[in-house]
Amino acid sequence: MNVSITGRHLELTDAIKAHLNAAVESLSKFNMDIISINIVIDQMQRRNKEHFTVEFTINLAGKGTVVIKQKDEDLYAAIDMATERAQKALRRIHDKETDHQNIGLNAAKAEANEGINLQEIKMAEEDEIIPVELDLYKPREVEDVLEELKNSDKMFEIFIDNAGKTRVLYKRNDGKFGLY
Repeated sequence: MNVSITGRHLELTDAIKAHLNAAVESLSKFNMDIISINIVIDQMQRRNKEHFTVEFTINLAGKGTVVIKQKDEDLYAAIDMATERAQKALRRIHDKETDHQNIGLNAAKAEANEGINLQEIKMAEEDEIIPVELDLYKPREVEDVLEELKNSDKMFEIFIDNAGKTRVLYKRNDGKFGLY
C-alpha cells in the first residue's frame, strides 16, 4: 500500500505525520486490497480564522475509489473525523462483500426445492376434493341474523331468508338496522 501525505499551506510536523500513520494503520484492519492512500491537508484562513481540510483518497483494487473530505478548526479533530468516515465507508464495502445472506434468487429457489417433486404434490392436490356447504345458501330467519349482527363487529350480513330471497341486513349510522 502506497501512502502519500501532502500539506498545502502547512508544514507537516512529525506529530502530524505520526497521527496520520496511525489513522492509515486503522484502515488496514478491514483486509481490503488498498492500492494507495493519498492524504492532503490544507490550511485556509477566512476572516482571520484558521480552518483545516483533510482529504483522504483511498484507491481499492477492483472496487473504485473512496474520497473523504473533512473540515474543522482543529487539525487533529479533522483527521480523526475523516478517519472515522473512511473506516465507515470501508466497513460498508467489506460487509457487502462478506455478507453471506446475499445469494441469488434462482439459487435460493433451487435450494428450497431440493428433494421435492412438484409434480407429485400437484397430482395429490388434484385428486382430493372436499365438498363444503356454505352458510350463505341455508335459509335463515331475520331475527337470528339480527342477533348475530348485534353481537359481532360486522357492518352487514348477506343471507337467504325462508322465502328464498337473498337479503342484506345492515347497521345504519343512527344505530338502527336496515333490511334489503
